[in-house]
Amino acid sequence: MNEIKLLDKSYNEEIVAMNQFAFQYELTEQEQLAEINKKSDAQILGWIMDDQLAAKVHVIPLSTYINGQLFEMGGIAAVATWPEYRRQGMIKKLLHHSLAEMCKNGQTVSFLSPFSFPFYRKLGWELIFTNKEYQIPISYFKQDWQANGYLRRVKPDPAFLDHIYQSFAKNYTGMLNRTEKWWRERILKNAKQIAVAYSDTGEPEGYVIYHVKDSRFTIKDYAYSSLNGQKLLLEFISNHDASVEQVELTVPENDQLALLLNHPTFEQKVNHYYMGRIADVLGFLRKFPFNNKVPNKSISITVEDGFFAENSGTYQLTSSASGVDVAKIDQNESDIKVSIQMLTMLFLGYKRPLELYHLGLIQGDLEAIEQLEAFIPVQQTYITPADHF
Repeated sequence: MNEIKLLDKSYNEEIVAMNQFAFQYELTEQEQLAEINKKSDAQILGWIMDDQLAAKVHVIPLSTYINGQLFEMGGIAAVATWPEYRRQGMIKKLLHHSLAEMCKNGQTVSFLSPFSFPFYRKLGWELIFTNKEYQIPISYFKQDWQANGYLRRVKPDPAFLDHIYQSFAKNYTGMLNRTEKWWRERILKNAKQIAVAYSDTGEPEGYVIYHVKDSRFTIKDYAYSSLNGQKLLLEFISNHDASVEQVELTVPENDQLALLLNHPTFEQKVNHYYMGRIADVLGFLRKFPFNNKVPNKSISITVEDGFFAENSGTYQLTSSASGVDVAKIDQNESDIKVSIQMLTMLFLGYKRPLELYHLGLIQGDLEAIEQLEAFIPVQQTYITPADHF
């Protein structure tokens, strides 16, 4: 018997065994129970063959900010197959089924951390997150930061930290809307030190979750709601110069820390990180926060989705004083033609329409491409390493 099945608790032992084999780690019995609890919110789809679990895909129900607005998102994780069942198309079928389930559940976008960019590109996911990793001598932080306020180390408090995090997260497309459970199990688990920056009036303006070991100050998570808050955190980091030689942190691709430091030359590594996909094109476009001030124009976009055919077709975007209306129309000709991968890049903000046009990655009338530029807000994409799933 071959079938796709939503796995219940009776499959927990098989799920954990497959994870340990596929991702090459070993867990104690207590750690296995913790892993099962951690994944309890996920929808786990399994391929059952001869009454055995042959392959599986986890879909984690999450929500993410896109231009300041929350979208429901299906996070793909723990994709695995036993070796004897590989190269039989099971994962592709499970992912197709996952997209159908996302559409039913109102999850119009999906993110994943790829084991292979080419594999997931064929299925409609595309690179949309590029982070920068810094390694900076701590001596570079020694300067007059002209920040007003003070720092205090605090105990883990999800609600308190989330207030700061939310103001930071809304500035980036792709940042997760963290639940209390997510904070406790993903962000604050094994947190060594937490420091909060306060303004002169006692208003929290930033936090840093970090640890110090082997002369390295490693930042696990870092957020701020103002430039003053950021400078207070940088000043706090500099005060560790007695025991630290190097500072390690990950930042958004457009981060400008080098412009704030007196020493702007330090090791920077660009890391292509997560991939994303629009799971439900019509549902996504109808919710998308288009620029408010756009001319009264109409643009037609033909989308080709070779893996999830339900998305293929032509979409009409019509702007007016009340906003942008989106409809799927029965029409072969259109102003712009894109693949689902390029549509995802455009509307998640990783690349701009004119960039992709000049690279030959989207086709269409230049005037229509320029109109699309005006329709889509500009915002940097970012997912923190602390939110890895």
